[in-house]
Amino acid sequence: MASFVIEGGHTLSGEIVPQGAKNEALQVICAVLLTEEEVVIGNIPDILDIRNLMDILRDMGVAVEHRGAGTWSFCARNIKVDYISSPEFVRKCASLRGSVMIAGPLLGRFGRAFFPKPGGDKIGRRRVDTHLLGMMALGASMDYDTTLRAYRLTAPQDGLQGRYMLLDEASVTGTANILMAAVLAKGTTVMYNAACEPYVQQLSRMLVSMGAKIEGIGSNLLTIHGVEGLHGTVHRLLPDMIEVGSFIGMAALTQSSLTIRDTSYDNLGVIPEHFRRLGVKLEQRGDDIFIPAQESYIIDSFIDGSIMTIADAPWPGLTPDLLSVMLVTATQCRGSVLIHQKMFESRLFFVDRLIEMGAQIILCDPHRAVVIGHDRKFRLRASRMTSPDIRAGIALLLAAMSAKGTSVIGNIEQIDRGYENIEQRLCALGARISRIEE
Repeated sequence: MASFVIEGGHTLSGEIVPQGAKNEALQVICAVLLTEEEVVIGNIPDILDIRNLMDILRDMGVAVEHRGAGTWSFCARNIKVDYISSPEFVRKCASLRGSVMIAGPLLGRFGRAFFPKPGGDKIGRRRVDTHLLGMMALGASMDYDTTLRAYRLTAPQDGLQGRYMLLDEASVTGTANILMAAVLAKGTTVMYNAACEPYVQQLSRMLVSMGAKIEGIGSNLLTIHGVEGLHGTVHRLLPDMIEVGSFIGMAALTQSSLTIRDTSYDNLGVIPEHFRRLGVKLEQRGDDIFIPAQESYIIDSFIDGSIMTIADAPWPGLTPDLLSVMLVTATQCRGSVLIHQKMFESRLFFVDRLIEMGAQIILCDPHRAVVIGHDRKFRLRASRMTSPDIRAGIALLLAAMSAKGTSVIGNIEQIDRGYENIEQRLCALGARISRIEE
């Protein structure tokens, strides 16, 4: 176990470049299982979740080679078919949420896959119905293996068959999983209510470059014409929009002037506008974002004068992964805002730690919290905390950076799952963060 020790109250300055997108990486790395040929992917972040996924692929027989500077090659020519039915494989997949997207490629290419209940963040129930129902719609049979504690999916002898399906929710990982199974199915699959996040678009474009036939990329209606096989390709990840948003919030919390380089601004959607609603001034400079230092950040109201509400929604709405950062940013703004986390019922419980630090927050229920900004009349107090998940962990780190005194955050392995060398990168801007191994 390791902890961060954070000396708060330091102003930051300089430039920072966001890492490659974690959520895209998990999708496209799983997609390498669809072909025997080499796939080269660039801008992969060196984070715990990605390293764990690569270890699973190696155990499956995938040749994984580091080409330097965030670039990796993958060749899934010699998959150990027996291993993907073993208790060890199922156990390792169950510990990593992103591994659920291994099932679609395996089912499409080899006709069978196990689907364990996924691990990852402890943020409440995370249904997998969309994944399973979609694969069954393609013709797969399903039963539950009580020994392995996983769902067994088996394709018909003549392979998966494309069909029309209306997804029960616009699940990002569900869309990716079904998409990867469908590209090798016979006939045409029409997927309505599909997720259309930039990372799903990136996966779709990578699959097209491998020989898949996909129409409607960027919309919630995807049409997939099945092909007999895919070939290798070269792909580069987008910058991580969650890191970009985290750095915007960090600049506001520390009243710092920062430049965020190479953000792929057009793929950020409503993220910049939602920070502007919290009073954060930011300028687009090409693909960069400049955030000037401000004396005060004034939360906006709706046109009729009612309290500002910031809520998550499927793309092109606001990603739920940034609500924790926006909540902690609002604690030091002027005014009030309602944060409405619709998707996960346990993701706002970390606000108890912020309240202990002196934040004025009313937790209405597991999904809603009202933040009454201090306007810096009262600084947050240093505290000893534990990171409950990736996104709450980074929010607590930002809170500690703005607090008076020295804070300690434990269980930072959760933060390491999503942020590459975060303390070194922030210290280069002027933060005072040290890592303590326990």
